Parts: sequence; C-alpha cells; structure tokens
Amino acid sequence: MTYKLYYAPESASMGIRLILEELGMTYELIQSTTDKDVQRPPEQLTINPNGWLPVLVWNEGAMYEAAAITMFLCDQHPEANLAPRPDNPKRGIYLQTLVYFSNSVQNAFQLSYYPGRFADTLEGELSAKRRGIRRLRETWTVINEQIGDNQWVLGEQFSAADIYLFMLTTWLNPSRGHPSIAEFANVKRIADAVMIRPKTQAIYSQ
Repeated sequence: MTYKLYYAPESASMGIRLILEELGMTYELIQSTTDKDVQRPPEQLTINPNGWLPVLVWNEGAMYEAAAITMFLCDQHPEANLAPRPDNPKRGIYLQTLVYFSNSVQNAFQLSYYPGRFADTLEGELSAKRRGIRRLRETWTVINEQIGDNQWVLGEQFSAADIYLFMLTTWLNPSRGHPSIAEFANVKRIADAVMIRPKTQAIYSQ
C-alpha cells in the first residue's frame, strides 16, 4: 500500500512520518504548513477543514488526527509489531496512552502555543497560556509515573506509543515556560532511546 502524507516540519506529521518509516511503508510527502495565513493544499483542506496536520491519504480513503492515524497504520500493518494486537493484554494501555497523548498532552501544548483558540481577550489568552504550562507539567507527570521502570512505554516492547511520546517531547520549550524534559526522568530515558534509532535520526536530524 502507498500512502500520501501532508506534512510540515515541527508538526505532528513528523511523528506519523516516523511511524511510516518504522513500518517500512512506501509514502509520498506532500509539503504543507502550520501557518494559517499561508495557502495550504486544497486536498488537505477538503479532508480536514480545520487545516491541521497530519493528513494521511491512501487508495481507499483518507483521514486526519495523529492518534487515529497511528492506530490505523499499526493495525493495517501488524507484522511490524508496533502495537499490541486486539487480544493482547497490553492493548488497553496502548489505546489509553495514545488517546491521553492526543486529548490531554497535546491539548496542554495547544493552550501554550495557541492560547487564542481558547480565549477572546488578551487577558484570557495569557491565562490560557499559564494554564497550559501548568497542564504540561501535570500531564507529563502522569506519563512519567505510568512508565515507571518499564524499558518502553508499554513494557519491554518498542511500540508506536514510544514514537508518539518522542514526537511530543520535541515540542517542549523551556524558553516559553514549559517544564524541562529533565523533570521527567522516565520520559527522557525513552525519548533519548527513540532519538538514537536510525530512522529517527534520518527524520529529526535534518
């Protein structure tokens, strides 16, 4: 199967690209942007009217939302062992973690980076940004404690959850008031292990 990925650096589409690489899939990158003031490809906007990335297209269809795309790709290509199969006892924690990343951790980043989405006054935006920074610390603490002594997020097996975690850690920016990844030793340990993988180096060191 061949995929098209609408893509921009520093966006969640980088994580999806890394998953495609780890799966060994053939794909085409369609350059886009996260800048709402710059024209984005019409097909991207048709699929995702929000204009956000990533957007994944294949012969039979298309979809958006990074967590959903992650689940879809791993289930389409189970031979790569990037996700527990439905009958695996770890399937529940895998799904829970991806949804938590998407709904809680990413939402905290949105509050920090895009406070205007959550307020209609400057004072409200500043409050949203402050809450986002606090929420980043809260959510990363939850993930750090969940990992505990595990080698990877789900235990001994590397998975798409580790890729997603790594992608999110690249958005932490202490110069914006974000907590440092060093505050979350277990998260940092896994992010560091993902970073040295050859396919991660190929994408994130460009």
